[in-house]
Amino acid sequence: MASSRRAANQTADEEISDSVPDWGKVVYEAILDWNTVVVLAKGLNLKPRREVDPAEFRCHFSLSNNLSREESFVFTTEATAAAQEVVRCLLPRSIRKNNTALAEGIRVTVSRVEDSSASPAALPSVAKVYNPKSHGMRGEGEGKMLWNQASVLKEWVMYHSWLGVERWFIYDNNSDDGLQDVADELNSRNHNVSRHVWPWIKAQEAGFSHCALRAKYECKWVGFFDVDEFFYFPRHNSLRAMVSNYTDSPTIAEVRTMCHSFGPSGLTEPPKQGVTVGYTCRLQAPERHKSFVRPDLLDMTLLNIVHHFKLREGYKSTNVAEGTAVINHYKYQVWDTFKAKFLRRVSTYVTNWQDDHNKGSKDRAPGLGTEAVEPPDWRLRFCEVWDTGLKDFVLGSFADVGTGLLPWERSSSSSARRRR
Repeated sequence: MASSRRAANQTADEEISDSVPDWGKVVYEAILDWNTVVVLAKGLNLKPRREVDPAEFRCHFSLSNNLSREESFVFTTEATAAAQEVVRCLLPRSIRKNNTALAEGIRVTVSRVEDSSASPAALPSVAKVYNPKSHGMRGEGEGKMLWNQASVLKEWVMYHSWLGVERWFIYDNNSDDGLQDVADELNSRNHNVSRHVWPWIKAQEAGFSHCALRAKYECKWVGFFDVDEFFYFPRHNSLRAMVSNYTDSPTIAEVRTMCHSFGPSGLTEPPKQGVTVGYTCRLQAPERHKSFVRPDLLDMTLLNIVHHFKLREGYKSTNVAEGTAVINHYKYQVWDTFKAKFLRRVSTYVTNWQDDHNKGSKDRAPGLGTEAVEPPDWRLRFCEVWDTGLKDFVLGSFADVGTGLLPWERSSSSSARRRR
């Protein structure tokens, strides 16, 4: 039943918008984790990479679906952990005592206790508790937040499925390029891909926390990678074998792999056979790392800085030797593809490239300013070492012996014929 404050012709989206005067201060997601709920909120103004005292926060629960800001939140509980945009609180005692699954669908918000003598003001909320245990299947998984990457998703999923990835968590950050159609096609080919709508701007770290909790009930290991990042095993190993080596370890909860950044490799148009075949020249020195983690062994704060999570006390990470595995990061592609990075950055704590500050950040492309203007020599940049290892492996292992087409090409061709 619609509330008396809602006009007869008002949509649910309009009602939500009316209830949130400032989208920079809002509780936007909540996910159940055993007898706690993990709440994601903007407007807490917590610093990156740091935990804060959870005693500063409270969670408030309502049994009503009314989105009104005057809504009465009838249960209040204490926070048990807090960092960045994440606050973890106990469920109300009555729910903990009876059945925690009953929390699904309950609205929740957060307040900050700045003055013990005053009643804390709760943030506006559009969040209802989501229960990940009511969904899913087991397997190794990968999670990714993306925007308008439908054209490369098939190559990324099909290739890594061959390496042993069984589950895909795609966080769609407002794409409008037919991403769901691609996900449906991949699922019709027995790839387990789920698309989770994630409309929140600059909320990547919180999205990773959300995904880690979802994966916890489905996957023994989960990796967080971009769709332009591809694992390469020079000795023709597999991802499944790599992480399985550590599954029974009493101390290892994170497996880190170094990245090599590839440049345009002399190209001016996107490679027709995909990035793994088209881009073959890279920088010599590796950059950073990406990780597979045990989602059941992460710290209660779910603190992460994109490349890795904070682990529970007593657990540690291990580095995979570059000769065993490396990630080919096709970071600097042809200009028409690369320039989209100027439109937005998804990380909460990374400066947008159009902003005129922090120009020396490693998160920016070397030699570029704040405007998407193509340098005359762009196609030749970031090229110090010619590296065809993954290209040779892909063509030798995946190309059709009759047509030379790769699986992601064959899929597109079949779809085109069906449409005709």
